[in-house]
Amino acid sequence: MSNKKFPRRGGRARLDPMLDARIRSVVEAIHASPTQAVLYLTGGASQALGWMLSVPGASDTVLEALVPYSKYSLSQLLGKVPERFASQEVVEKMSTLAYDRALKLSRPGRLVVGVGFSGSLASVSPKKGRHRFVLATRTSNRLWVSNVTLCKGLRSREEEDALSSMFLLKGIADITHNCVMPDLELAETDDAQETEKLFDEDQELQQLIDGEICMKVYSFDSRKYTSDQKVILSGSFNPLHEGHLKLLEVASSLYVDRAPCFEISVINADKPPLSVAQIKERVDQFRTAGKTLILTSQPYFYKKVELFPGSAFVIGADTAERLIHPKYYGGSYEAMKEILNGCRSSFCTFLVGGRKLDGSFKVLEDLPIPEELTDMFLSIPEERFRMDISSTEIRRNTGI
Repeated sequence: MSNKKFPRRGGRARLDPMLDARIRSVVEAIHASPTQAVLYLTGGASQALGWMLSVPGASDTVLEALVPYSKYSLSQLLGKVPERFASQEVVEKMSTLAYDRALKLSRPGRLVVGVGFSGSLASVSPKKGRHRFVLATRTSNRLWVSNVTLCKGLRSREEEDALSSMFLLKGIADITHNCVMPDLELAETDDAQETEKLFDEDQELQQLIDGEICMKVYSFDSRKYTSDQKVILSGSFNPLHEGHLKLLEVASSLYVDRAPCFEISVINADKPPLSVAQIKERVDQFRTAGKTLILTSQPYFYKKVELFPGSAFVIGADTAERLIHPKYYGGSYEAMKEILNGCRSSFCTFLVGGRKLDGSFKVLEDLPIPEELTDMFLSIPEERFRMDISSTEIRRNTGI
């Protein structure tokens, strides 16, 4: 962890008449970078959002912005009522939640950042406490936090918001490395500190196992896709084999604009979680194959759907059979339909490939899909894909 002091300038910070042009230049550079961001802001930095959205190219950078302004709204986002709302702990959590959300909405291979901001700035009624704000940006391997305390009475609310907005813009600009920010003019009586935490791959994978982050993306596929939606084949891939590769190839040919991805949950519903070493062994298979892999902490499909809204999930007939079986929903047929209808609300579909079950090859048409759910399931014809091979058989034959 490193600690840095921001440079100061004497006197009161004023809005420079040339600031707008310089801000626009920074925002244009951010939009020209491969960065995609989700921003969670409360209590200030509102102008930064306006700056980013007013410059062309924003739709490819800003995936989502949320302003949980009320204490109840912010508590819902955090999952608890914090002791202090404008605190480093709260803002670090906000940035991590935003980072997770950005991973869900982004295209594989893009630089993803989650931004969290909470401020206690000048208001209509004089504040008893300090005027301050905390900003955090989270990427895959870095958490950057800025704590700023402002001299009370030195600036108007608008000027405090403008300064905090500049800090937010700087936080994103520093990640892109392709633009220079105007000076952040602080008074001698202000106090600002920056801290940085760096994560290596093992630490990030442990964060995934521990549930601190919801996914990690390995983009070994260098091809570019125009849609943020994905075609996802989930499994344990122990080992990855030709059948897996062929199935995803055929399925993704139905959605040529979407990125084909493999997905492994590091958490198993019936077994201990994978270790960091086991995960890295699985990852190496996809590095060799040049395929995108997403690691998640969700073993259940209805939870995977929440992670990847609008995606097409590639499953075998055996998985589809389990997906519609009431015994996996507490024995309730109605519960099964309710949960799968929830998947429909996320605009997801299931592409079903044939599998050998109980000695015979079964396809989607052989399964009793409830009539009201049939539009969610699409069949991959047997003539386009059939490969009677399994990871279990490979492990048995090779003694793995």
